[in-house]
Amino acid sequence: MRATVTTASSAPSSRALPHPVCEEIRLEGVLHALSDPVRLRIVRRLAAEGVELSCSHFDLPVTKSTTTHHFRVLRESGVIRQTYEGTAKMNGLRRAELDDLFPGLLDALLAAAARQAARHGVR
Repeated sequence: MRATVTTASSAPSSRALPHPVCEEIRLEGVLHALSDPVRLRIVRRLAAEGVELSCSHFDLPVTKSTTTHHFRVLRESGVIRQTYEGTAKMNGLRRAELDDLFPGLLDALLAAAARQAARHGVR
């Protein structure tokens, strides 16, 4: 997937990361990104918190390099936006853009994930 560099309005940085613009976000890319349990866990946490979180706020059952991979997949698919604040890489859910492109999709997936987690005793 080709990504276009866009900058976040909240934190200018010389280390801008590439993000797809809305026109480049594809449904199959979003669904692929959210099909992995670790990435879904990241998105559920971002949605629940409602604020940007640094990568270190996530306690994931994978190595650091695998964590980096999961965040990259989410960013490149257009699910999250990553910006640097000092040395921290901040992650924010692109809820508004996703809701505009695919109305109801994110809420439906998050609700289904919550029901599944409850059935299996996972947080």
